[in-house]
Amino acid sequence: MVNNFLKNSHSFFSRKQNSILSAASVLMAAVFFSRLLGLLRDRFLAGTFFGEGLAWQLDVYFAAFRLPDMIFQLLVVGALSAAFIPVFSQYLVKNPKKAWHVASAVITISFSLFLVLGLLLALFAEPLSRLIAPTFTARELVLMVNLTRVLIIAQGSFLVSNFVTGMLQSYQHFLVPALSPIAYNLGIIFGILVLSPIFGIYGPAIGVVIGALLHLLVQLPLIKQIGFYYRPNFDYRHPAVKRIGRLMLPRTLALAITQIELTVAVFIATSLASGSLAIFYFAQHLNTLPVGLFGATIGQAALPTLSQQTSKSLDKFKDLFVSSLNQVLYLSLPASMILLVLRVPAVRLAFGAKGFPWQATLLTGQVVALFAISVFAQSAIQILVRGFYALSNTKTPLFLGAIAVLTNVALSFWFVYSLNLSVLGLALAISLSSFLHAGLLFIFLHRQVQGFDLKQLFTPFIKMSLATVVTGVSLWAPLRLLDLYVLNTARTIDLIILTVITIAVGLSVYLLLSKLLKVKELDSFLSLVKRIKNFKQVLSQTEEVLEPSAPPA
Repeated sequence: MVNNFLKNSHSFFSRKQNSILSAASVLMAAVFFSRLLGLLRDRFLAGTFFGEGLAWQLDVYFAAFRLPDMIFQLLVVGALSAAFIPVFSQYLVKNPKKAWHVASAVITISFSLFLVLGLLLALFAEPLSRLIAPTFTARELVLMVNLTRVLIIAQGSFLVSNFVTGMLQSYQHFLVPALSPIAYNLGIIFGILVLSPIFGIYGPAIGVVIGALLHLLVQLPLIKQIGFYYRPNFDYRHPAVKRIGRLMLPRTLALAITQIELTVAVFIATSLASGSLAIFYFAQHLNTLPVGLFGATIGQAALPTLSQQTSKSLDKFKDLFVSSLNQVLYLSLPASMILLVLRVPAVRLAFGAKGFPWQATLLTGQVVALFAISVFAQSAIQILVRGFYALSNTKTPLFLGAIAVLTNVALSFWFVYSLNLSVLGLALAISLSSFLHAGLLFIFLHRQVQGFDLKQLFTPFIKMSLATVVTGVSLWAPLRLLDLYVLNTARTIDLIILTVITIAVGLSVYLLLSKLLKVKELDSFLSLVKRIKNFKQVLSQTEEVLEPSAPPA
């Protein structure tokens, strides 16, 4: 019996997802659970550190992520999304052994660069921290420097782990990589609940290190099974490695510009009232739930397939891209409306611990609302950018991203310091620049592929938008009625009931209008729900890897 269980478990976790919808359904289910754990993590953070005059420690904790995250984004995210996955996916089709050799070379070179940059960052953490948060007191600055040095350690595990994720996704394995963020959040929660009573705010930071290690460890058995054996090499002259470097450079520059945007947000927020940066990040984490759930997952699932289609047929690429973009919009538009209407209940459920004051709840809800209006644009950006990457074009997203970032930075300073909008100005600037970014990406991609069928895009979008507006009304009405006359939302259970009923009514209206308006993405949505509901059956119908492939030459 035990042997059968282990065999079935091994079979379950090692299956391939051979379609974008199958892969996206697996990713969405895992990402949803991971993001819920992330919100639970934030609730514990708010409850432990926001009250009793400790909000400043949360500000310092979030600010300390800025420099280590910058290294990770520049070294890993740029290489993975823009360069590594497209090149690695194409090599898998032609010669898997060479693909593994290339992967080993890229990991070796990237990790070596990380060691150098990580050491420099640790040595110069104090002046760099002072540059990012000049208004911090001496006590806050010392804490930020120490936390930064702890968090650098986690990035080493993340670097290797994310390349492993890229390889597994290129091999059509999405389940195990999607589970790794769950392990990461569990590590942080362990740090908050178990280590914080002993080490204070250092507890969550140590939890980040533990979580990053778990993020890597959960993926190692599967990557070994499919045939990857890491062999350190610095083969920077290999054509594939050179190509990855060329493709990575514009993306890295684009991310460097984005890092300016994120750093400016920290710079501004730390100059505001104590707790402002924590509120900004809490609201942003709620915002990234639908963006990550729909935009990022479909984008991740589509990238390997889009990359393979570019060498076959541009028409097939365009059809696949339009279908993926419409699916992103169909899911993210109602999510945007739900987050907008239910902003206060969402904040109360996510962060409403006893130590989180009511005024902080209201302010966080307002920030969430300003983020929510651009959820669908932020989600669309995820697939639009990957459309360029699949076409091996990283320069155009660099140029357009720079325009969006400069717009965001200018608006942030204007809204916060000239219009006195405080932390609300940061969220509003991000939303407005997101609309601009999405629009520019679509216009330039439309030109590069010699034109999409605009009727296939705009007709569904108009129908979805109409359904979303009516859905907003259908959400607001039961929310007000239940809150005023039926439920005592001061109690958590009543708040949960109100949220569930309101969302159920809103989604029912959205689905009904989708059917009446003949929005064809409804069929994809129903298929997605069926796949998530019957995930074990879906996985049992997909191709399974029974034996590992040979090690690379």
